[in-house]
Amino acid sequence: MEMRRRLAACLGLVLLCTAMPLSVQATEETRQKIKEAEEQKEETENRLNEAEENLKGLNEQHDSLQGALSTLNTELTQVSNNLNDLEEQIAEKEDEIQDLEEKIAQVEQELAEAIALKEEQYATMKRQIQFAYERSSNLYLELFFSSGSLSDFLNKNEYIEQLSAYQKRVLDEYKAAQAAMEQKQTELELAREEQEKNKEELSDIKVQVVAEQGRVSGLVSQTSNSLKATASQISETEAAALAYEQKLKEQEENLTALRAKLAEEIRMSELAAQSSWRDISEVSFAESDRYLLANLIYCEAGAEPYSGQVAVGSVVINRVLSSVYPDTVTGVIYQSGQFSPVASGRLALALSEGRATASCYQAADEVMGGTTNVGNCVYFRTPIDGINPKYRIGGHIFY
Repeated sequence: MEMRRRLAACLGLVLLCTAMPLSVQATEETRQKIKEAEEQKEETENRLNEAEENLKGLNEQHDSLQGALSTLNTELTQVSNNLNDLEEQIAEKEDEIQDLEEKIAQVEQELAEAIALKEEQYATMKRQIQFAYERSSNLYLELFFSSGSLSDFLNKNEYIEQLSAYQKRVLDEYKAAQAAMEQKQTELELAREEQEKNKEELSDIKVQVVAEQGRVSGLVSQTSNSLKATASQISETEAAALAYEQKLKEQEENLTALRAKLAEEIRMSELAAQSSWRDISEVSFAESDRYLLANLIYCEAGAEPYSGQVAVGSVVINRVLSSVYPDTVTGVIYQSGQFSPVASGRLALALSEGRATASCYQAADEVMGGTTNVGNCVYFRTPIDGINPKYRIGGHIFY
């Protein structure tokens, strides 16, 4: 009996010494998670800072555009005043054009009268010239021989002189009519040139009005569109910043939880180093333990080789044997935050459908009978940097 107690004590000491480094290694997974979470938090902080810088720049751009729009509105007021002046110029030009139209109509009428008078004077003069040409050579002889007395001849001579004066007057009137007609033609030509100039100036003013309106309207429209786009970008950036802030808050909460978990694992590791381990013969399994363990093995290592299934089952039984963890299969498997298939609902689905394979049942039977291929390891996971596992079986490391 004394010998058995000594052997048991020695075995417990060996197990204690073996469990101590394993317990310390168990915290590396949480440390890795903390490191990853801190990196994610740093990335989120960088993105938040970038979003805030973008937001600052967008706000400055928005203020600049707002100032530009204010300047444009002032300019638009000035343009409106300019347009009023241009409209007045247009009205004045249109009045001048109307006056000239009336003047041109009057000059055209006067020109027509001058032409008619000229033609009339020309016809009269033509008749006088023809008369003079036909009668001038014999006129004085006829007057002399046809006169009964000197007095009669003198009277007839006075008539000839009056006729000559009349012919001269007709010629002068014709020349005056010709000059008047030419003057009216010149006035009409000048009036029409001035009218054409006024029309061109009026057209230029109207083009200027349209161009001025289009320029300012285009600038106002462009600036307004830029303001709308900037406001939209500001809204999106603010939303992104708020999302980053919320994400950062969640990551900080996650980090706090991970650090708390790490502290708890360190505490558990220290306790495990000081705890005692039961022998498999001291464990009483419930009838449902085999079904529960086989389905957990299926969820965690269903696609692993048989040795990997035995290894996962061994971790569960090692925890049952350690005084640090619950002393039943059910308690170990459903301990909060330990096995992901429990939290995700995969285990519940496997249990409801009985998905465990024959190899999973065989592995459960072996480990419940005391077999272990991972020593006293109480943790397993997929490989990550920073952990030196004691065993590597299939796609898992064990420590």
